[in-house]
Amino acid sequence: MFTGLCAFPLTPLAGDDVDETALVRLVARCVDAGVDSIGVLGSTGIYTYLLRGERRNVVEAAVDAAQGTPVVAGVGAMRTRDVLGCVEDAQAAGASGLLLAPVSYQRLSDDEVYRLYCDVSSASDLPIAVYDNPATTGFTFSDELHGRIAELPGIASIKFPPPAPGLAAERIASLRAAVPEGVSLGVSGDWAAAEALLAGCDIWYSVIAGLFPKAARVIVDLAQTGQGGQASHGRLALEASAALEPVWSLFRTYGSLRVAATMAEVLGFAEAPCLPRPLQSLHGEGRSRVEEALRLSGLGA
Repeated sequence: MFTGLCAFPLTPLAGDDVDETALVRLVARCVDAGVDSIGVLGSTGIYTYLLRGERRNVVEAAVDAAQGTPVVAGVGAMRTRDVLGCVEDAQAAGASGLLLAPVSYQRLSDDEVYRLYCDVSSASDLPIAVYDNPATTGFTFSDELHGRIAELPGIASIKFPPPAPGLAAERIASLRAAVPEGVSLGVSGDWAAAEALLAGCDIWYSVIAGLFPKAARVIVDLAQTGQGGQASHGRLALEASAALEPVWSLFRTYGSLRVAATMAEVLGFAEAPCLPRPLQSLHGEGRSRVEEALRLSGLGA
């Protein structure tokens, strides 16, 4: 489950309610493209903006629509009590794995984060992906902390932020040295995925795959073949990623959530507005740039 391509679809809203019909359509696109797993209630899935019952309904709808494709459910919340409630719900809904970020308002210490993963590891038999996302949580994992957490039962993967260009191999080697064998390493930050996969990363946790899974599948397949020694396929993976640079540039400028939401609205995958207030999709110049990026990258065809 924690190898290959994990697609993260939006959780679109219609008014103040989750648009389950739109969510199911997005999940079905991922299934049709042959993704290896589907991640719901990640950052693109607006998990921190949803109530527990809404989150449970999202997992249930996604598992049903996934038709056997493994579903990884985000369970992060401010209080451990609420995290454990989401873990219980995800298990009952049929999720195959959990994604956990150390969500907080007060800055957490390393020991507090470690205890959080201990509590979740003890409460569930589902495999857990550690979500390292300092841009949103404000918490930065050290390699030493990753190593401590990865020793816990059930810790199966680390979802790490995009390395700077040219540094993917170094970052992966550093993490490999810190965590036990068998813990998969997964890159987020879509623009860094091709390089990271070619450098030995196990899985791409992908925002773009939640909307355009076939385009992401091509990059993963080429990169995996490139890992096996076919240098020409590696070059093609980098070229396929470079063709999406108009989109990657917007992700870096506006953040992937707002760009993905705007794309979904522009293409009719979701009604506008599809984000929970006070969040807004892009308007004016930003929306025009999204439309242009879709045209230049060929994703809007």
